[in-house]
Amino acid sequence: MTKLSVNINKIATLRNARGGNTPDLFACALDIERFGAQGITVHPRPDERHIRYADVHELSKILKTEFNIEGNPKEQKFVDLVLKAKPAQVTLVPDSGSQITSDHGWDTIANKDYLKEIILVFKSNNIRTSIFVNADLKMIEGAKETGTDRIELYTESYAANYSKNKEKAIKPFVQAATLAAKLQIGVNAGHDLSLQNLQFFKQQVSNLLEVSIGHALISDSLYLGLENTVQMYLRQLK
Repeated sequence: MTKLSVNINKIATLRNARGGNTPDLFACALDIERFGAQGITVHPRPDERHIRYADVHELSKILKTEFNIEGNPKEQKFVDLVLKAKPAQVTLVPDSGSQITSDHGWDTIANKDYLKEIILVFKSNNIRTSIFVNADLKMIEGAKETGTDRIELYTESYAANYSKNKEKAIKPFVQAATLAAKLQIGVNAGHDLSLQNLQFFKQQVSNLLEVSIGHALISDSLYLGLENTVQMYLRQLK
C-alpha cells in the first residue's frame, strides 16, 4: 500500500493567524497518526509563515510515524534544522522564500554537482533523501546521477488536466515512474492530489511508495471531519 503522509502546514497557518495555540498543531499531528496516516510532512520556510523551526524540533520528539521535512537545502538554516531533527526523510525542493507554494522541480542536470554534495550530507546522517522533480525523463535520469534515494513527482500538471483528459494527464507520470523503477529510484508524489484524482493516479503508477498531501486534505476536513477525511484518502490508496 502506498503510504499517506499528511502535510500539516495549513494547520500551522490557521494557528498562526491568531497568535495563540488554536488549533494545537502537535495534538493534530498525533491525531492524524492515530487516524491511520503513515507519515507527517512539514515544509518550513525562512519567514516561518506556517511551520516554525521550533515546531519541527518538537514534532521530531513526539511523532511515531515517518517524519518528512521538505525545503530548499540552499538555505543553511534548513540544512541545520534537518540534521538536528533527524527525520526519516528530507525532500529537497528548489523553491524561494517568496513563493506561495512549490511550483517546479529541480533541474537535476544543471544542479547535479550541488545535489550530489548535499545529498551525501543527509545520507551520511542516515536521512533518506528525495528530490522534487517534474515528470521529465531527462530530469529522472539526472536524479539517478545525484545519488538520491527517491524522487517526488510534482503532480500539479496532472491535477490541472485530470478533468479534461485523465489518460493524457497521467501518461508522463507513468513514464517517469517506470524509468525511475528501472533506475532503482523510489517514487513519491505530491502537489494538488485530492479525493477526486488520487485513486486514478495510484492505479496507474503501480510503484508509488508515498504521497504527501496537505492543502486538499485539510480543506476537505472542514466539511468531512479530520478523522473521516484521513480515512477517505487512505481508501483511495488501497
